[in-house]
Amino acid sequence: MGTETELGTVGVARRAVDVAESARANRRWWDADADDYHAEHGAFLGDSDFVWGPEGLREEQARLLGPAGSLAGRSVLEVGAGSAMCSRWLVGQGARPVAFDVSAGMLRHAVEAAARTGTPVPLVQADAQRMPFLADSFDLAFSAFGAIPFVADSAAVMAEAARVLRPGGRWVFAVSHPIRWAFPDSPGPDGLTATMSYFDRSPYVEFDAAGQATYVEQHRTLGDRVRELVAAGFRLLDLIEPEWPEDQTQEWGQWSALRGRLLPGTAIFVTELGD
Repeated sequence: MGTETELGTVGVARRAVDVAESARANRRWWDADADDYHAEHGAFLGDSDFVWGPEGLREEQARLLGPAGSLAGRSVLEVGAGSAMCSRWLVGQGARPVAFDVSAGMLRHAVEAAARTGTPVPLVQADAQRMPFLADSFDLAFSAFGAIPFVADSAAVMAEAARVLRPGGRWVFAVSHPIRWAFPDSPGPDGLTATMSYFDRSPYVEFDAAGQATYVEQHRTLGDRVRELVAAGFRLLDLIEPEWPEDQTQEWGQWSALRGRLLPGTAIFVTELGD
């Protein structure tokens, strides 16, 4: 049974969704989809690896959180951690990570992976818009495609990241590249023609027979993201747009070699909290 069938999804719309409906829908979605997600993508993501997105850019090469050797002893928060494979990789670098996610289903996979690898990390179930951590608790925070595209109030996530980080702390997050919003969600040729406005911020909503959202994805432009970050007190250090590797043929949803040769699929914001 697919996730859409399990949740009773009957249609798709572009409509306003408030914070509560969006959070409820996506918590249920990721709980229902956790097994299928890991069956499809688990080998690519690994049990203790740090991949920033479908292009396969790894933190081991990119070092967006800091130079080699700089993570030892640092307290790190993983936002929207899924099964926390990135945090387990960080343990191997000597860091002290804490991982949280809104989905109990995803965190169950984190517990199972910790047992397989012998590398447990502290896990918390929480909403990224209201992080249950004290102010000035972490040296670094990051999110590899977690939480941010799915919350109704992403500005609140930026503010919360600023609150829990110590001054000078780095906040790095990867999301679908905003330009992709204008194109159909398809890896094939039909995904190369823009069909809607890049400036239309109406959420993508899947809904059930009662009209309740079963899945929600949000859009912000590049300018929106920069304004959210600046308002929260961050400085933008870099914006990474990974290119599609020539030898990678694996598709991941809308990501494919065909599209990757022409359009960026991922945007990674590298920021630092002001003193």
